[in-house]
Amino acid sequence: MDALLVKDYISEYLRRETPVLVPREIKLKLRKGKALSIIGPRRAGKTSFMWEVIPTYNRNETIYMDFEDIALRGLSATEVLRVVTEIFTEVSGKNAKNVFLDEIQNIDGWQSLVRTLLDREYVVFVTGSTSKLLAKEIATQLRGRSVSVLLLPFSFTEFIRAKKSKNVENYNFNDVGKVKNMLTEYLNFGGYPEVVFEQREKGRLIQEYKELIFFKDFVERHEVKSIEVARFIFSFVTQCFANEMSVRNVVNALRSNGISFGSNTVYDYVDKLQDTMIFFFLDRFSAKVKLRTGWPKKVYLADNGLAWKLSEDRGRLMENAVFLELKRRQALSPTSELYYYNNGSGGEVDFVVRSESRIEELIQVTYASGKNDVKERELKSLIKASDELKCKKLTIITWDYAEAIALKGKNILCKPMWQWLTDK
Repeated sequence: MDALLVKDYISEYLRRETPVLVPREIKLKLRKGKALSIIGPRRAGKTSFMWEVIPTYNRNETIYMDFEDIALRGLSATEVLRVVTEIFTEVSGKNAKNVFLDEIQNIDGWQSLVRTLLDREYVVFVTGSTSKLLAKEIATQLRGRSVSVLLLPFSFTEFIRAKKSKNVENYNFNDVGKVKNMLTEYLNFGGYPEVVFEQREKGRLIQEYKELIFFKDFVERHEVKSIEVARFIFSFVTQCFANEMSVRNVVNALRSNGISFGSNTVYDYVDKLQDTMIFFFLDRFSAKVKLRTGWPKKVYLADNGLAWKLSEDRGRLMENAVFLELKRRQALSPTSELYYYNNGSGGEVDFVVRSESRIEELIQVTYASGKNDVKERELKSLIKASDELKCKKLTIITWDYAEAIALKGKNILCKPMWQWLTDK
């Protein structure tokens, strides 16, 4: 360890001004003796979120270590401990109490390091790159010693703040038009922070992200042997967003395109796609666990921008954005579970929200601007699911149609998407 280089790093960190950031909506729940791990897809803003949290502590008692920085590369777990317990105090004149470890996977023996810091009663935050350290690995290696926080790209309300818009809680008619205009941009390009601030080449930036994720978080991370098969599966599953799919669909598509593959390879690659953290596979609701966890499933993307140029279907884009918002809200309610409903005979409900074995809400998403745009089959599916699942709260998220529909003794609330997304 080059002690002088490390001291310079700490001195510079102590002098560094906190960057201007878009406040995130994540609620932290620190628990004594547990590390807080910030997980999420690449480029979602994990490091920026650390810098949002750091000012809530005394800077002279808080150390931030970025293990991608040249001054800290190659440090062993023992050397990092010495930096925290000795060198930081030498530079700041205070004992460190709070430790932020960014890209922790670069430290050999990081698991023992984190446990040691927790045993010595430090407050510990960690992040790891999905290409080298998976969220499930953090949970496994620190079993019982960590709490994970999911960080996705900007929500729509965070997107509005990033655009420095007026407070949407105090809107007038003109404000609604502006919010809907921003919602169109959000649906098309998503909420990756860098993409939101990019003015001219959003599409190019999104494509670079997809390539980086494909090679770093999928091919290299899992030492994929067949690039052709991997590329096809990655593209196929991406294009299936907001639709039901099965592994059999992938197998049939590979065959029809004349691509050679092993059946076990397909199952293996589809399973590993989830490790990139840009794909979510949503289970179909069933009272039977075996049916819930089997295929088919619905596919959603971690950001709408990843669907750029793949579909102009506004309904699918809306559904993907609603799923992501439900995932964010689910993080605030540990007992909440999310499914979709399909009775096998054409009746489908986009989202089933369950909490503590009770169905709380059924949600449909449709690109509707008036009552006539709400399809009869969507209403019938809601009513049937309501009867079967004993759920009274029925919601249809529309583009800009708001009304309460009374049908067969049920009350269905239609709510515009911009309003639903901004109603926290």
